[in-house]
Amino acid sequence: MSKTLNNDQVLALAEHVENAELNARDITKVTNDYPDMTFEDAYDVQWEIRRRKEARGNKIVGMKMGLTSWAKMAQMGVETPIYGFLADYFSVPDGGVVNTKELIHPKIEAEIAFVTKEPLHGPGCHIGDVLAATDFVIPAVEVIDSRYENFKFDLVSVVADNASSSRFITGGTMANLADLDLKTLGVVVEKNGEVVDVGAGAAVLGHPASSVAMLANLLAERGEHIPAGTFIMTGGITAAIAVEAGDNISVRYQGIGTVTARFE
Repeated sequence: MSKTLNNDQVLALAEHVENAELNARDITKVTNDYPDMTFEDAYDVQWEIRRRKEARGNKIVGMKMGLTSWAKMAQMGVETPIYGFLADYFSVPDGGVVNTKELIHPKIEAEIAFVTKEPLHGPGCHIGDVLAATDFVIPAVEVIDSRYENFKFDLVSVVADNASSSRFITGGTMANLADLDLKTLGVVVEKNGEVVDVGAGAAVLGHPASSVAMLANLLAERGEHIPAGTFIMTGGITAAIAVEAGDNISVRYQGIGTVTARFE
């Protein structure tokens, strides 16, 4: 991968995109101004947003994967998922309230999160490495919120926007991998008491652990790795479902509990 942005442009873009998130104001996609931007440029912007948050005293509490369906990747013409980071203030307790005034056009996705007990290094990280390094898995609901107006964006712009990360809710039960078949694990998403989507773990790259392996391999391209104790959301098992103030959501995970939240 090559870079087309200089350091000043990366800093300016990081400030521009992060301000859109912090002020819940939408912006036009960044590739309008920088049409030659590459994924490497976009990750430079994302890591600078991460650095800005840490400099203000925010903690980075996890990572998330996006675009983890083979069908979606084929549709978008890309060969690999994308990743983003999770900041401490993104976390909402199970049964808690998501403040929609802090968001632009939120959507929810049902996911499985992994917590590692050993570090994972790429390149060449594979599903077996992930299974051996996993402490437990836990249900998670991601609230994604693209900062781009009318959802007009391309993947390079999405990466620069921290992969649309905004909030997440964890709940249910911590479970050992040995006790679950994550490929067939079923998920039911209800909004205001009605079933709006169902899915199974295999929707995430055939097995959610594959998503963690891909994250390790993507991080290796920047000389980074997944430390022990990392919380990783592996990508949507279901489609992204729009939510607004007044909505209640309940996501049931086969055998490992339910995650609920209210949007106000």
